[in-house]
Amino acid sequence: MTDIFAKYAGLKSSFEALGQAAPRNPFGVVIERPLSATLGLIEGRETLLFGTNNYLGLSQSQAAAEAAIATVREEGVGTTGSRIANGTYALHRELERRLAETFRRRHCMVFSTGYQANLGSISALAGKDDILLLDADSHASIYDGSRLSHAQVIRFRHNDPDDLDRRLGRLKDHRGAKLIVVEGIYSMTGNIAPMSEFAEVKKKHGAWLLADEAHSFGVLGDNGRGVAERDGCEDDIDFVVGTFSKSLGTVGGYCVSNHDGMELIRLCSRPYMFTASLPPEIIAATLASLTEMQARPELRVQLQANAKQLNEGLRAQGLHVSPHISPVVAVTLHDVNTAIAFWNRLLELGVYVNLSLPPATPDQNPLLRCSVMAAHTSDEISRAVAIFGQVAKEFEVN
Repeated sequence: MTDIFAKYAGLKSSFEALGQAAPRNPFGVVIERPLSATLGLIEGRETLLFGTNNYLGLSQSQAAAEAAIATVREEGVGTTGSRIANGTYALHRELERRLAETFRRRHCMVFSTGYQANLGSISALAGKDDILLLDADSHASIYDGSRLSHAQVIRFRHNDPDDLDRRLGRLKDHRGAKLIVVEGIYSMTGNIAPMSEFAEVKKKHGAWLLADEAHSFGVLGDNGRGVAERDGCEDDIDFVVGTFSKSLGTVGGYCVSNHDGMELIRLCSRPYMFTASLPPEIIAATLASLTEMQARPELRVQLQANAKQLNEGLRAQGLHVSPHISPVVAVTLHDVNTAIAFWNRLLELGVYVNLSLPPATPDQNPLLRCSVMAAHTSDEISRAVAIFGQVAKEFEVN
């Protein structure tokens, strides 16, 4: 019998080497119990959480919890069906209405995860005769959606509108549709897209533009609609994709648009059609979180102040971080073994962050990826920065 796992021999070797370099599996950390939005119990120790994407702290929202509990009692724990069968409840329609209203768009589709929102939107919007132009640092869900679409894929240099302009210029005689896909805030580095410049390139070439605002929704813009709102170019964005699992603290994703063809997508998007819809209690909690996000703009102000404190604090320790101030603050290191040892030591000293390793990282550099929240206190950020500084000295990386 052929070993069905033989193709993973290289992966097995790499994973075993990782285990020799560190006592812990960085991809198997268990948060035994959240103690608050910013603190969790890990290995029996109270640990600062700087790797959870819970930007506004709403995963611990009392209003969202109460809404979920009440809905479970009234409607049960699941829909048992997809959106095109028995899986559309009134709550799903209400959330789509609220999101469309929030983004000032006519149409909204809610997906069961943020990953599926990109997968389902991109794969349905682009076909085999179309061209997808992707920022080189795009999220895995964007690349996977592209594969499912069967469209031709062209990558352009990260955050480089001039490179996109050149590549579109070579496609002027192509008859198929051209869809540009960028992210508002890039999940690995925290870099922010020059959205208005991308919008100008899109208009010049008669292309379409999809913006993934997963990490910028609830974070940037006067109303928290993301980078496009901040940059004043929302009307030039054809499709906005996002997730509930960051600023809203729940799970699920969405795509909003003013194009009426969106309603056809419900009938051909396989990741929308062939999976169970979100349970009603998740929808209820998401609606409550959205209400809280809109009622408390001070959370975005505090989040920006906290992001600035963490970014500048780590920089002052001699560590390399992005020049962009965003809630994703990634420390770039240059070799994997040092990154693994650094990550372990941080956890031993009470700080949890994400360890991101090549090939999943830009430029093949390992990252210690931090996610700061509005709920972090200044003292918690100072403690994390001090621990980063201590470990940097121990490993002589600053």
